[in-house]
Amino acid sequence: QVQLVESGGGLVQAGGSLRLSCVVSGRTFSDDALGWFRQAPGKEREFVAAIRWASDSPYYGDSAAKGRFTIARDNGKNTAYLHMYRLRPEDTAVYYCATGLVGERITDSRAYRYWGQGTQVTVSS
Repeated sequence: QVQLVESGGGLVQAGGSLRLSCVVSGRTFSDDALGWFRQAPGKEREFVAAIRWASDSPYYGDSAAKGRFTIARDNGKNTAYLHMYRLRPEDTAVYYCATGLVGERITDSRAYRYWGQGTQVTVSS
C-alpha cells in the first residue's frame, strides 16, 4: 500500500522560506513521478512542481511560484522536497504531494493515484 506523508508546513512571514518534505512508502517501480500541488480556500487544486523518480529534470507550474520554488528528491530516502523561498501571502494553501504512473500527464492532478494528507502553509503579510 502506497502512503505519502507531508511535513514542514507552518506559519511564516512574507519573504520567508520553508522546506516541505514528502516521505513515500510502498512505492512501486511503475510509479514514475512525484508531484506537489496546492489548494487555497475556494480555489481549485493547482500544480506546483513535479519530478520523475528516474530523472532529475523538474517540472514547474505557470503560477507565480515558478522561480521561487525548487523541487528535489532523494530516492535513497524515498523522500521528495519542495523548497519555497520569498514566500508571499498568496502562497497560503494546503500543499499536497502525490505519486503514481502519470506518464506525460505529469502536471495533471487527475493522473496521480496516491496522495498525502496535505500540510498547511500560511504566509502572513
